[in-house]
Amino acid sequence: MGRIVIFTDDPGWHGKQLSLAFANLGYRSDYVSLTQCCFAIKAGKNPISIPGFGEDLPDAAFVRGVPGGSLEEVVLYLDFLHALKVLKVPVYNDGYAVEHSVDKGMTSFLLHNAGLPTPLTWVLRNREDALHIAESELKNGNLLISKPLFGSQGEGIRRIEKMTDLFWLTSSRGVYYLQRFVHCSGVGFSDNRVFVVNGRAVAAMRRRGKSWLNNVARGASCERIELDAEMAGLAVKATQALAMDYAGVDIIQDKDGHYTLIEVNSIPAWKGLESVCDITIAEVLADDLVNRYIKKV
Repeated sequence: MGRIVIFTDDPGWHGKQLSLAFANLGYRSDYVSLTQCCFAIKAGKNPISIPGFGEDLPDAAFVRGVPGGSLEEVVLYLDFLHALKVLKVPVYNDGYAVEHSVDKGMTSFLLHNAGLPTPLTWVLRNREDALHIAESELKNGNLLISKPLFGSQGEGIRRIEKMTDLFWLTSSRGVYYLQRFVHCSGVGFSDNRVFVVNGRAVAAMRRRGKSWLNNVARGASCERIELDAEMAGLAVKATQALAMDYAGVDIIQDKDGHYTLIEVNSIPAWKGLESVCDITIAEVLADDLVNRYIKKV
């Protein structure tokens, strides 16, 4: 039986679903935190140590979580992913995809560079310049979103609606990420999550938030939607721009009916999506990893 490492600090429901899906394909899976790995550079030896694997390497690695920490710690975790790829171990999603999607500034740049619609965004270091941008946007009738450069599930996100909100404008470890707020079409607050696997949009849902923040982790409800060709195409192009095997792509339709890419998640959850769609996401992911990367040789 082959072996696949699932990198995660908290396997939970998603880890269990993946493990079952890999088992159905004849592969045992082991949950390992990247914090437990290390380099052991010795002549004639496997240079990366993964708990439970000894001198062996896994047949593949599925990245379900990259821990936070200091810059040095996060770089080390990504180094492990890069090293495995150099050693010809398939990494799903690989270190490149992860580091360019957890960094919201680079995500915005890559989407824009690919010619894809994404909100007007500023990423900068200087506080006075950030305040000037925010004041100018407010005076012109626009709202702003302030986000941490690294983060997920809506943590640390603020909406700047009026001048007094500028007192709460804070940097994310010295960096300001400001994005023009996009008002969605229809009543209330909503956006769309499109799940893409190997260049194909496999499922989608609408998330309706209790406020302007539409994260399921923040209480947003999920509704099944039928994907139109434009939305599916944008989601696929977004994953291609960030070189991802799979992703959760967040797309909002503005009041003029135009689609805008908000975020691209390289380690997306799918429990909410699966609750409204007739598809087992873990099976789709496992099948793609095994048949496209392991069995191709």
